[in-house]
Amino acid sequence: MSRARRNPVTVAAMHGALIIYTLIALFPVFVILINSFKTRKAIFREPLALPNAETFSTIGYQTVFQQGDFILYLQNSLIVTVASLFFILLFGAMAAFALAEYRFRGNMLMGLYLALGIMIPIRIGTVAILEMMVATGLVNTLWALILVYTAQGLPLAVFILSEFMRQVSDDLKNAGRVDGLSEYTIFFRLVLPLVRPAMATVAVFNMIPIWNDLWFPLILAPAEETKTLTLGSQVFIGQFVTDWNAVLSALSMAILPVMVLYVIFSRQLIRGLTSGAVK
Repeated sequence: MSRARRNPVTVAAMHGALIIYTLIALFPVFVILINSFKTRKAIFREPLALPNAETFSTIGYQTVFQQGDFILYLQNSLIVTVASLFFILLFGAMAAFALAEYRFRGNMLMGLYLALGIMIPIRIGTVAILEMMVATGLVNTLWALILVYTAQGLPLAVFILSEFMRQVSDDLKNAGRVDGLSEYTIFFRLVLPLVRPAMATVAVFNMIPIWNDLWFPLILAPAEETKTLTLGSQVFIGQFVTDWNAVLSALSMAILPVMVLYVIFSRQLIRGLTSGAVK
């Protein structure tokens, strides 16, 4: 890495590759945003052109707010995403701390068992999950989605956080025990602040799939009062006719909260991806 820093050509090549990758990743977002402010004819005639005085239109946003309960859909998505991330980070961090800190019989087997959740898609158990939700009366409730997403995100959270927590200094934790701190106090006040980059990494990796998911909202919470933003946007997609202005406008507004949350967690995310361990 030191050689790369001393070689301007290598540094320029690395930055150029990153800039190209960023432009490729942002291109679909750019296309969605500019077309959400254009007329239907302009969308199909010149999809890559910027809106001008002739093609500019906000009919898509007007349709979204008039025909769909966008605020309710947005509220449901925020509740489900934030609550799911809270439980994933809380329970995942506690499980990771237990696996990393305490040595007990079956410690490794427990870690491998939790890691299996990363390799087995949760959608395989959709029928069993639906039967469970029906039996417990949780169908068409936000709790059904929160519980499923929490279960879905825990394996990855435990896998990532346990590796970080193994790098936390034992001297620091033992000093806390000598001072009379409980294990919960050590966990919340000493360990968690040191693994914030890993927590942000887990949050981002789980936030986007939860926010964009259509499968479980369609199966577990299809009622009007529990629709998420992704599911609510489907009302503008018909079998024969699709209101592309409304679809693109709904997608544009759905992108903004994710971008805001990403900006909030971006610094910690980068630290978590590049550090690999707590120093």
